[in-house]
Amino acid sequence: MTHDITTLVVALKTITLLLGGLITYFAFKAYRRTGSPALRALSLGFAVVTLGAFLAGIADQATGIDRSFVLVIESGLTALGFAVITYSLYVD
Repeated sequence: MTHDITTLVVALKTITLLLGGLITYFAFKAYRRTGSPALRALSLGFAVVTLGAFLAGIADQATGIDRSFVLVIESGLTALGFAVITYSLYVD
């Protein structure tokens, strides 16, 4: 049963990385086109959220780090990323 869950988690993390990467790319592309600091912050926020998912996946699958600590890493980077995204909504 745990093998099925591991496969599902890896598949969902892969989808998260692909979609997060696309959102980051398009937000950064829009920033480059407009020079808007809000779009720069938005792309950075999504990059941090995506990085958190990536690092948590690597830490979980490729290292012997305790899963509770992996969850803390992912949650911390997700919170930081959302803080940057929230900031991007207030930047002129």
